[in-house]
Amino acid sequence: MLEEDLDSRLTLPDDGLIRRVKALACTAPLQALEANKGSLGRVRADRYQMVELALHAIDQVAMSMDFENGAAHADVIRQVGRFAASQVPEDKPDDHRAVAEWVLQKLINVGTLDRNFVWKYGRTDEAGNYALYDWPFRLLVEHPVRHTNEVVLRVTDEAINVLVGALDTDVESAQVAAEYKLENLITRGRLADAKLAAEQARYRTVQYGEYLRQYLEATKRDVRTVDWEEEVPKLLDEALGHIESRYRHENAILANITDKRDQTQDPRKKLQAAELVDIVRDCINRHMQLQSKLQGAGALFRSEQDRQQFSGPVGRPALDVYGQVLTPLLGLPVGQAAGPTAGFFRAGVAPAAPVVISIAALTGRLLRPRFDRPLYAGAVPAPDLAERLDDGSFTDEDRLHGDHVLDMGIGECHSLNTVLASARRFGADVERYVLHRAANAFNPAVSEALLRGVPDVLVATSDSVAISSPHVEGDGLLLSRVAIEPGDDWADDQNVVFDEEIGL
Repeated sequence: MLEEDLDSRLTLPDDGLIRRVKALACTAPLQALEANKGSLGRVRADRYQMVELALHAIDQVAMSMDFENGAAHADVIRQVGRFAASQVPEDKPDDHRAVAEWVLQKLINVGTLDRNFVWKYGRTDEAGNYALYDWPFRLLVEHPVRHTNEVVLRVTDEAINVLVGALDTDVESAQVAAEYKLENLITRGRLADAKLAAEQARYRTVQYGEYLRQYLEATKRDVRTVDWEEEVPKLLDEALGHIESRYRHENAILANITDKRDQTQDPRKKLQAAELVDIVRDCINRHMQLQSKLQGAGALFRSEQDRQQFSGPVGRPALDVYGQVLTPLLGLPVGQAAGPTAGFFRAGVAPAAPVVISIAALTGRLLRPRFDRPLYAGAVPAPDLAERLDDGSFTDEDRLHGDHVLDMGIGECHSLNTVLASARRFGADVERYVLHRAANAFNPAVSEALLRGVPDVLVATSDSVAISSPHVEGDGLLLSRVAIEPGDDWADDQNVVFDEEIGL
C-alpha cells in the first residue's frame, strides 16, 4: 500500500517542487557573475565578490523605486562602484566603475534579444508524462518614465525574492510575519537582527507596491485586461486594510525603537537604533504613498474608461515572428508544428494569381501546338580569359635584400634617403619593399611583437627632409631599431591599445 501511495505521489504534479526550482533559478545569474568574472578583461576581477556586488545593486534599485520613478543607471553604478572600492581599494576608480557597469549589465541581461533569463524546469502532468518547459524571468528591468522621457531601473518580483531570501510567498502574510518578527527582536534588544528584519519588511512593502503599479499600468493600456468588477476592488479593499493595520503597527514599533535608543548608553546600539528608526520611517512613507495611489485608483479607472471608450478601435500590435512564432514552434514536435506553420504562411504570404482565369484561356492553352525542346541547349561559348596581371607582390629575394638593408644596430638612426639609396642597388622592387616597411614602422605593432617574443622592432619618425628618389616622393623619415622589453611603459601602453582592438 505504501509503495502504491508513493508511486502515485511521484506521478502527480508537484507545484512545491516547481516553486523551489524557480527560486533556485533566480540565483543562477548571480552565480554566473561569480563564475564568469574572469572574462571581464583588463580588470583583475577575481578579487571582487560579484554576488555581493549584484545584491548591492538590486538593493539600491529597490530602495529608489516608487510608483512612477526608479533608479538611474549612473546612481546605481556609482553606489556599486563605491562598494567595489571597499572590496579592492588598491584598484583604480576606473576599474571599480568598470566592474560596477559589468555587474549592472549582466543583471539587466544586456546582449540578449528580450533581456530574459531562461531556466528549464520539468513538470509531470496528470497522466504521468514528464516534459520540460522554459521559464523566462528578469531581475532588473529598464522602465521609461513618461513625464521625464528617461529610462530608469526597476526590480522584479524575482529580484526581491532573491534579495530577501524568500521563496514564492504571499506578500501580505510575509509582510505581517516580518513586522511581528521585527517587534519581537526589538523587545529582546537584538537590534542587529532587527535591522535585517526591518529591511526585509521594507522589501516586501516595495513588492506590494509593485503589484499595484502593474494593475494601474495595465488599466492605462487597456481597461479590458483588468477585472475591475471583482478582482481589483477586492484587492484595493484588502490593500487599504493592510496599510491601516501596518501603519498602526509600524508607529508602535517606531515608538519602541525610540525608547530603546534614548535609554541605552551603548554607542553601537544607539547607532543601530537610529538606523532602525530611518528604515521604519521609510516604510511608513511608502505606505502613505500606496494609500494615496489606492484612493485615486477608482478615479483613474473611470477616466481611463472614458478616454479609451472614445479613442477609436484599438490597433492590433505587430506580430513578433521570433518570440511568438519561431521560438514556440521550435519547441514542438514536427507533427504538432506543421499545422501552425502552414497557417502562418497561408495568412502571411500573398496569394498567387492563377494562370488560367477563364474557359477561353483554358481552351487556348489546351489547343496550343506542342513545342519540342532541343535535347541540348547549344554550343557553350569559350570564355575570353585575360592574362594574369602582375599583382605587385614581393619575391623572397626582394624580402631578403630589403631585410638586409634594414638590419641596423640597436639605437642606430638612419634617414630614409640613406636606406633607400642602399636598397636601389638591388633594384626598384627592393626599394619599394623598404619603403613599405618604413611606412609600417611609423606605427609599429609593438604588442604583436611582444606576443611573438621579438627582441626589437623598427621605429620611424617624421623628418623635415623630403625623399630624394626617382621612384617616390613625399616627406622623409628617420629609422631606428629599438629593443623592447615586457616591462617598458611604452610597450604596455601599446599592449593596452592592442587589447582594445581585439576585444579583450
